[in-house]
Amino acid sequence: MLGLLDRCTPRRPFRGWQRMGKVIAALREGTWLSAERIRRLAVVATSGTVLFLLFLVATAHGLSDFSARPLGTDFSSFYAAGRVAGQGQNPYDPASLHGMQQTIFGTGTPYYAFAYPPIFLLLAWPMAGLPYLLSLAIWQGVTFVLYLASMALLKRRFAGTFPDGLFYLSAGFTAVFVNVTHGQNGFLTAALFATAIAFLNKRPWLAGLCFGLAAYKPQFGLLVPFALVAGGHWRSFAGATATVLGLTAASALAFGVRIWPEFLAGSDLARHVILEQDGVGYAKMVSVFAWLRLWHMPLAAAYTGQAIAALLALILVVRLWRPGGDLRLQGAVLCIGTLLATPFALDYDLMILAPALLLLAAYDAVNRPIPFGATLLFVLWAMPLFVRSIASLTLIPMAPLALAASLFLVNARSRARDPGIFPLR
Repeated sequence: MLGLLDRCTPRRPFRGWQRMGKVIAALREGTWLSAERIRRLAVVATSGTVLFLLFLVATAHGLSDFSARPLGTDFSSFYAAGRVAGQGQNPYDPASLHGMQQTIFGTGTPYYAFAYPPIFLLLAWPMAGLPYLLSLAIWQGVTFVLYLASMALLKRRFAGTFPDGLFYLSAGFTAVFVNVTHGQNGFLTAALFATAIAFLNKRPWLAGLCFGLAAYKPQFGLLVPFALVAGGHWRSFAGATATVLGLTAASALAFGVRIWPEFLAGSDLARHVILEQDGVGYAKMVSVFAWLRLWHMPLAAAYTGQAIAALLALILVVRLWRPGGDLRLQGAVLCIGTLLATPFALDYDLMILAPALLLLAAYDAVNRPIPFGATLLFVLWAMPLFVRSIASLTLIPMAPLALAASLFLVNARSRARDPGIFPLR
């Protein structure tokens, strides 16, 4: 009897705590995230995306999917806005835009807003001249190839320090699924940021061009000027400025000077309806502002919290971008801080984390690992697939919390850099 009690009571809890300790140690050290496991995860994620796209095509009815939404959902607003602008009308007028969407996709089509600046119409206009499905396929295919090419460029830029298995995660990044099923522009944003970072010190004018082209998503440019000035990248700053001015002039020539006042009026309406009145659903958004509004905080409190988050991101970006810093950490903090600084970012915008993940993995490959660093990278990789459902079901703001934790660990990496390993500039 005593022997039975001895076996049943003290040892099982002890063994349980031992197992828990081993799990925590594995998460802390990141030993569970092997290159082979990375490849398998990437294959599973990529296969899931392909199978779901095939399902959408197989169950489609004309230009709409099984739920009667346009295939490519958000791309339908780009396409319709390009058509409206091409006819000389106002693409920022909800009635005109929705009328065009109903003409193309049917009278039961829901309204998809278009809130991008006129420089994006320089892309949307020619795309609208093609048949819809062909235009959607070209948009998704070309921007995805540009994204993969930019990841390959980063890999070459950090040759010798980049774990091979982590490149496969670029194609299998879970934000790829979210972006491609929404027909969104996350591939293009990630490609422009990645290319700009890769060329920053070798071809500064080209880097500035890429940062300037990313101005089609102006809320993602809040930190870029401060980073370039802090690092003394004046040629890139000048290139970005010239690019934005050139695109502004080109859009005014193409669509008339009136297009910019129309955009500003439409932006004010979009801010009230989409941002402040939950027009797209706060659970789909990944900002501090959306988190606080999801918890029914008043607008003033939400804007204050967002301003604090943006200020903290700005301080960290300026500190790390000072001359002499490590380009891998600088690029990572810019991408992560960009998401944390803006009040308007959705789950498909998490594509911009792809360059950050690769840069941090390259840095960790040749420097002392930060506790829980590899595990947090995996969380960021998997997060886009679950962040919307978690916020909807539990009201837990996974995205802003994970982004803030990432900035904290990037800061820890910068302070704990091994002095025996020189920074890569």
